[in-house]
Amino acid sequence: MAASEKQPDPAVHTSPDSSVGDVEEQLTTVGPANKLQGWANRLDTLMGVEARGIERVPESARQRKVTVNDYFQMFIIWFAINCTANNMTVGILGPVSYGLGFKDAIVCCLFGTTFGACCTAYISTFGPVSGLRTLIIAKYTMGWWPSKICVLLNLVIELGYGVVDVLVAGLILSAVNGSGLTVIVGIVVSAVLTWIVATFGITWFHMMERYIWIPTVLVLFIFVGVAGPKFDTAGSSSGTGAVLSGDRLSYFFLAASGPLGWSSAAADFYSYFPANTNKWLVFGLTASGITLGKLLIEFLGIGPGSGLSTNADWAEAFSTSGAGALITEAFAPLGGFGKFCAVVLALCVCANNVPGIYAASLNWQMLGSWLAKVPRFIWSTVSVIIFTVAAIGGRGQLFSIFLNFLGLIGYWTIAWITITAEEHLIFRRKSGYDWDLWNVKAALPNGYAALVAFLVGWAGAILGMYQTYYTGVIAGLVGNGADVGLDLRVHWTMLTLP
Repeated sequence: MAASEKQPDPAVHTSPDSSVGDVEEQLTTVGPANKLQGWANRLDTLMGVEARGIERVPESARQRKVTVNDYFQMFIIWFAINCTANNMTVGILGPVSYGLGFKDAIVCCLFGTTFGACCTAYISTFGPVSGLRTLIIAKYTMGWWPSKICVLLNLVIELGYGVVDVLVAGLILSAVNGSGLTVIVGIVVSAVLTWIVATFGITWFHMMERYIWIPTVLVLFIFVGVAGPKFDTAGSSSGTGAVLSGDRLSYFFLAASGPLGWSSAAADFYSYFPANTNKWLVFGLTASGITLGKLLIEFLGIGPGSGLSTNADWAEAFSTSGAGALITEAFAPLGGFGKFCAVVLALCVCANNVPGIYAASLNWQMLGSWLAKVPRFIWSTVSVIIFTVAAIGGRGQLFSIFLNFLGLIGYWTIAWITITAEEHLIFRRKSGYDWDLWNVKAALPNGYAALVAFLVGWAGAILGMYQTYYTGVIAGLVGNGADVGLDLRVHWTMLTLP
């Protein structure tokens, strides 16, 4: 958007004790620029559908005391977002795709997830201080036009996650119901649940994430009891020497890519928080919420993945219908109650999908001024339609999609995080940011240096990438291949930018 298209700040009537939801509800757009926005404002008033898009939430709207409940909410939303059945697939990949034993997979998953979560937590700290959505902040670090590359890549991530999430839910629901419910119907059910919450916006999102983790965790405890004794915890990794090192490296970076994928939306969920919110608590609670949520479910994916070699029923279910059938088969000893538990896990996958589609609806608006005039809830609807159609078309290729998709997430997000950190800690260490200029093109950097560093980093990622469709020159030097693309991406970007 050009400088002349800068939108007016909303009028605000809020009390110091307003919660995140109260702040959002009391922001009223002044003089909507078009009929669509006027319609969105009326829906906000009548039904609570969030009308606000990518405009900055002014500090005057966030002048309140940050409570213990606010900080608890930070932890719980990230725990709930990541403790979902689709992330069990990441755990299964360790033994199945990389041949790692239970202990090797646990250790690589632990450190990879923690690394990725810390990177995302760093980005999340920009939310309260700026009042901006994550990739609007990228205008200050990547530059006006290069930041739009980040927006496009993030749309691929969010819609790709939508595909994976509804696929996992659809596969579980289909496996539970047998031939009575197709995977397509399961996909549509999960997609509709996602659409409802993502369309209503930030208030519904925070409310859902506050409670949806409870049934998920209860079912996971049941899962441990019924399936845990069949985990092959003593099995060793299939590779040795350089081959084993390559497998460990690849799985470490794969596990890191999951939480890294949230970095490009991490500040979105905090833009309504006060500017004086404690940065260290934001960082710590975000990192711990992501880490604990993902590890709980991923470790429980590593278990069944390791047990495939010793449990014929699990192996048959997995080879026939994939991860959904494997999860359902693990609950089989519990009969009808086990099927109920599997259904709960399937429906709760929307906890992971909603925030991604919410972020995607904002990303569409960031691509240009005419797209920004279309209300956020319309873009959430468009996003749901896209990933639902894609999921139906790719319903037989879950593991291939997930394995390649996660690697690509890490390749681009880690470069953007590196550029942001250097810009923040080196070049803007003293000058800081004028967040009011978020939409003034002339006041923001062109981003030539960031673009060059971003592209040079891509060259490193290509040389170090180890995917089913391509093995880079450097990746091929380690054993049978090792995915070091993310590592090279960081260093080549970091050295190029200054």
